Amino acid sequence: MKRLLAAAVVVLASLALPSTLAAARPATPEDAYPVKPTVVLVHGAWADGSSWSGVTQRLQEAGYPVRVPPNPLRSLPGDAKTVADFLSTITGPIVLVGHSYGGAVITNAATGNDDVRALVYVDAFVPDEGETVAPLVGDDSILAGDPALVFDYVPYPGAPDGDADLYLKESVFVSGFASGVPAEQAQVLWAGQRPLAATASNQESGPAAWKTIPSWYVLGTLDQVIPADRQRAMAERARSGITKVEAGHLSLVTNPDEVTAVILDAVKHTSAT
Repeated sequence: MKRLLAAAVVVLASLALPSTLAAARPATPEDAYPVKPTVVLVHGAWADGSSWSGVTQRLQEAGYPVRVPPNPLRSLPGDAKTVADFLSTITGPIVLVGHSYGGAVITNAATGNDDVRALVYVDAFVPDEGETVAPLVGDDSILAGDPALVFDYVPYPGAPDGDADLYLKESVFVSGFASGVPAEQAQVLWAGQRPLAATASNQESGPAAWKTIPSWYVLGTLDQVIPADRQRAMAERARSGITKVEAGHLSLVTNPDEVTAVILDAVKHTSAT
């Protein structure tokens, strides 16, 4: 019986040892901040949530909760309110990411939300209060040409007078918007593009969240939609950390590793806030 009791004491001691060691082990960043932020990815015009698929997969593999809400693409204030309402349903810290027109949306949607710890812009618009999106592309953008040669205009129910859905013409989309994407994939993306209401790009942006929330910027050096110099000017004004990638406007599709790395960098630098 004494031998059995002694053996039991040894077993109990060995079971207790790992927890004792764990208590003595210095805390890792994961221990210090056990609640991982939710990464919310907002798509831009002429795209949808599937444009984030490569980034989403990598973030999920890294153990992060990811949400990709649809962006209505109807009006800047309305789109921002839609995303802001979505953010209000998330518990815990948020890293908010926007591509292209989605950058203007997150700039407005994050304002006043203390849970948004970082903004990440990917080939995106970063407007200041009172600015509209359209002029921010600059004169060298493929969007700055004759509208009749750039867009297909399609009516939609309930549209304000003079408004219409704008679809990018096939040649503009495949060779410019989706530059760097394999031709067959670009054709598929063109067929499934989601239009932007014409008036949305001419509506004034509200108070800019990047003035109070730290931001990062992925700059596609080969972008034909928002040329690199325009991206750099907006990113520098917002004091964003800039990462250049040799890619066109869809770097989130062609360079998901680099885009994901920037998002994770934002997570790392905002974990303690």
